[in-house]
Amino acid sequence: MKPEYTRVRIPSGENYLFIKKNIADNSLHTVCEEARCPNIAECWESGTATFMIMGGNCSRGCRFCSVTHGRMTPLDVEEPERVKETVKRMGLTYAVITSVDRDDLPDQGSSHYAKVVRKVKELGILVEVLTPDFQGIHSLIDKVVESRPDVYAHNIETVRRLTPAIRDRRAGYDQSLSVLSHIKDKYPHMITKSSIMLGLGESDKEVLSTMDDLREAGVDILTIGQYLRPSKMQIEVRYYSPMQRFKDLEDQAYQKGFSFVASGPLVRTSYKASEAWARRRILNA
Repeated sequence: MKPEYTRVRIPSGENYLFIKKNIADNSLHTVCEEARCPNIAECWESGTATFMIMGGNCSRGCRFCSVTHGRMTPLDVEEPERVKETVKRMGLTYAVITSVDRDDLPDQGSSHYAKVVRKVKELGILVEVLTPDFQGIHSLIDKVVESRPDVYAHNIETVRRLTPAIRDRRAGYDQSLSVLSHIKDKYPHMITKSSIMLGLGESDKEVLSTMDDLREAGVDILTIGQYLRPSKMQIEVRYYSPMQRFKDLEDQAYQKGFSFVASGPLVRTSYKASEAWARRRILNA
């Protein structure tokens, strides 16, 4: 029997409908919808959304993800301005921008990504990015970092042993670590963030080892959530973690030195993003 936490309420509310209309009117995508995030009601009703840029189709096909892959479309040159105007209309003070993978493009969309970030930063607000690995190419990662986001997130997703079975063959455990470590080495003041999914067959020992690897790469913020199968097209859940497991892992993550940890069944990378940023800034003050 599935635990109670898997029963997510149907999205509703004035803010939810307002955001949904604004996103639709501007032909934008959100990872909230595309990835069928369980927090969509809570986040949208509080006026927060994670924009997914560079199209609705991904060039990769990770087995846990419900975003459509293949049939890539050209980049929309007007997207940076439309994202800015939508964020402004929503009155956000903290915007999260993620994207699909674009291995089909010469620079994998890094220049376009940077343009979106710079446009949104013109509003004088905080911006968090959740990026692909850009195949680990440092010059492409630098393009996004140099657009000056306030937080740079890239997800390790799962433990080393399970990575080949869960993620696209073009992704990789060490490649993701190299992205995060490069950012911290070259831009030491950049706040970095990553995320781990539970319920795919990993052991606690493997999760703790992954935490150590992320800390070695200089990662500041960690989120831990339960993998929930978006549809029958994705890999099955191996087991549902009890609430105590999330609490124990959160405690151990803090002991390992992460400045902010969000751990719970419905936690996703962008969950309580502004709170995580504030906590990190306070610790650095």
